[in-house]
Amino acid sequence: MNKKQCIAMLLAGGRGTRLKDLTKSMAKPAVPFGGKYRIIDFTLSNCSNSGIDTVGVLTQYQPHTLQNYIGDGKHWDLDRKHGGLTILPPYQSEEGDRWYEGTAHAIYQNLDYVERHNPEYVLVISGDHIYKMDYRKMLDQHIQTKAEATISVIHVPWRDAHRFGIMNMEPSSKRILDFEEKPQQPKSNLASMGIYIFNWSVLKKYIEKEEKKRFSSKDFGKDIIPAMIHDNRQVYAYRFNGYWKDVGTVQSLWEANMDLLSYETNPIIQHEEWGIYTREASQQPFYLDGKAVLSQSLVSEGCKVFGKVENSLLYHGVTVSKGAVIKDSVIMPGTFIGENAVINRAIVGSESFIYSNVHVGDPNPFSEISLIGNNQIIKENKPVKIKGNVV
Repeated sequence: MNKKQCIAMLLAGGRGTRLKDLTKSMAKPAVPFGGKYRIIDFTLSNCSNSGIDTVGVLTQYQPHTLQNYIGDGKHWDLDRKHGGLTILPPYQSEEGDRWYEGTAHAIYQNLDYVERHNPEYVLVISGDHIYKMDYRKMLDQHIQTKAEATISVIHVPWRDAHRFGIMNMEPSSKRILDFEEKPQQPKSNLASMGIYIFNWSVLKKYIEKEEKKRFSSKDFGKDIIPAMIHDNRQVYAYRFNGYWKDVGTVQSLWEANMDLLSYETNPIIQHEEWGIYTREASQQPFYLDGKAVLSQSLVSEGCKVFGKVENSLLYHGVTVSKGAVIKDSVIMPGTFIGENAVINRAIVGSESFIYSNVHVGDPNPFSEISLIGNNQIIKENKPVKIKGNVV
């Protein structure tokens, strides 16, 4: 097979436990987002737009929804004769079941796939972030600095720094001096975005070496990156200045959806030439009743609105009945909201049914985001304060 300059390995097997009931039956990258997308659409679209036409998608936890959705990659122009998109689930071998034990171990288990394409560089990315990024610019810097590994970084709020890999770098050269994965007491708020470019020949040595360690977690952030820095390898940071959101919690998923309601913070509207592609369902046109009220909201095809929707997102096929009020909320596909129901500061999962007169969520602007999972039936005729848990 022809040698590829750069291929992508997309890690999409995460369970996403902090999204609670939304990921009970699907992997986090398959969770709906933004009215018409799924989270993984952003990473796949970035690959396609960046000219990276060989993408291995590594799946594991609850893979069926994700695999069926991705298919052969044609919706992202990744159905290529040479390269294209390949789904790489764990598999059985003569040694037994070969489950992915960590992010680096997942790459190790697919050494044959990478070697078959014989790349000079490997882009390792995650399928659970919301952002637009031209990976070619990162690759250009990687080549220019003669790096052996490049990590895309962004400043995050100090309150969230403990959730990320945190690093310090030399300001002028951008060389990374130290790296700590999810520290309890962060020394910096410069965070890894979970986007790496490696020289394949170097990465291969490190993941093979890590595989021989008995007690290794076989993880990029915990093992591979710190080992490379310890060995004085050429590890550099790539500063990213655009919109980026880790949607790994109920709060952050809600915030990312709310960001779409403002032109200044909507990453889909910004840089429209950098399209985000998706596998769209065929839906009837959106219907807005003459007595309905709609303000500062995104409403997808197939929705029927008879009530009041304010500062909210309705995914495709949602019905908001007469007298119902939806405020500061995210209503996922196929959900029915009964008459005079009130939804405040909540995420309501797909195909759920909210009975008439039910109240969900707390209108207090400082309250935690309420969550109703997928395929739920909510009958309680009283306020429901869930505080981030499932009804």
